[in-house]
Amino acid sequence: MGVECWRNTLLLLAALVLAAKLGHFQRWGGFQEKSVSKKNMNSTLKFFIENYNNVSNDMYLFRIDKLLQSHMQLTTGVEYLVTVKISRTKCRKNSTKSHSCPLQSGKNLKKSFICNFLMYTVPWMNYYQLWNNSCLEA
Repeated sequence: MGVECWRNTLLLLAALVLAAKLGHFQRWGGFQEKSVSKKNMNSTLKFFIENYNNVSNDMYLFRIDKLLQSHMQLTTGVEYLVTVKISRTKCRKNSTKSHSCPLQSGKNLKKSFICNFLMYTVPWMNYYQLWNNSCLEA
C-alpha cells in the first residue's frame, strides 16, 4: 500500500508539472503598469535589443532610444509587455562598442522604430524568452 501511495503522488506531481508547462493554469492579476526593478528591466531591454540586432538585416546596430511604456505580470516568472523607441546607431554590426554608439544624425541614415514586445523571463535564473515583437517605422 505504501508503494501505491507514492506512485499516485508522483503521477499527480508529473501531471501538475505538465499542466504548468503547457500553460493550463489561470494567470492571476493580469498585466499591471508599475515601476519594475531597474536591474530586471535593464536586462530585459538588453536582451530585446540584442535579439533585434541579431535578426535584423540592417548593417548598423540599433539601440533603445526611449522606454515608452512597460507592463508586467507575475506568472511562473515575469512577463513584460513593453513599448520602446529604437534608433539606428553609427556603429556597424561587427562593432564591439555597441553600448556607446552615437545615434545616426545624417538624414539618409537616420532611422527609428516603435517596437512592442512580449517577453517571458525568470530573472533569478537569468532566463529570457522573446515571445512576440513587432516594430513600425517611427
